[in-house]
Amino acid sequence: MTPNPARSDTPSVLVAKGLTRRFGALVAVDAVDIALNVGELHAVIGPNGAGKSTLTNLLAGEFPPTGGSLHLHGADVAGWPSWRLARAGIGRSFQRTNVMRAMTVLENVRLAAQARLAAGRRSLRFAKAEPALRLAAEAALGRVGIAALAGRTASTLSHGQLRGLEIAMALAGGPSVLLLDEPLAGMGPEESERLADLLRALAVDHAVMLIEHDMDVVFQVADVVTVMVDGRVIERGSPAHIRASARVRDAYLGHAA
Repeated sequence: MTPNPARSDTPSVLVAKGLTRRFGALVAVDAVDIALNVGELHAVIGPNGAGKSTLTNLLAGEFPPTGGSLHLHGADVAGWPSWRLARAGIGRSFQRTNVMRAMTVLENVRLAAQARLAAGRRSLRFAKAEPALRLAAEAALGRVGIAALAGRTASTLSHGQLRGLEIAMALAGGPSVLLLDEPLAGMGPEESERLADLLRALAVDHAVMLIEHDMDVVFQVADVVTVMVDGRVIERGSPAHIRASARVRDAYLGHAA
């Protein structure tokens, strides 16, 4: 498995410059620059408390930045709420599974498609009646490789299948950007390998940002790696560059094992 070739000839889809988030006296994200490109898998790594999930939440609109800029397809979107950014093309998954376990797999993905594609229409009855939403849901399940699970109740899925379901839900609205927060957490080697292959495939036609603690997976799949410590970016580059960085080794990799 080799990284996708970087596409430096195309403009970045999502660009943050000097992005900052303060919680009182705590600076959780401190003047971070990051650019996400279609065709590129961009991994963000760092120790616990480095600000990785807070950065993801800022990019997804879970809360507004207290400084810096954020542009999506060239438009200034800093401070947009999550629902508006989702409809503009940002899909995300969460550290903890975020599915309706009493519903079927198809219903979960169909509702995710509805939230992004059918503004103002939130009833399950509408989702079931709208053919376009079902088609979007089925396409997302097929892309992730879990179409055969469509009729299963989400509560019956394995941990790895639930992670796949979350990615299908993130894909359901046809996003250009995917923000994936530790999608491999808790997986065994076989499930991790399968999901790593999926991430590489998704990065062909999406801008993908991956938060992940499994360094073997990161160095296997990433095109670009950003390293954060204490809310700041301390290094950025290819996996080979990050492996060779004394600064990264001292701050993180030397203690990651």
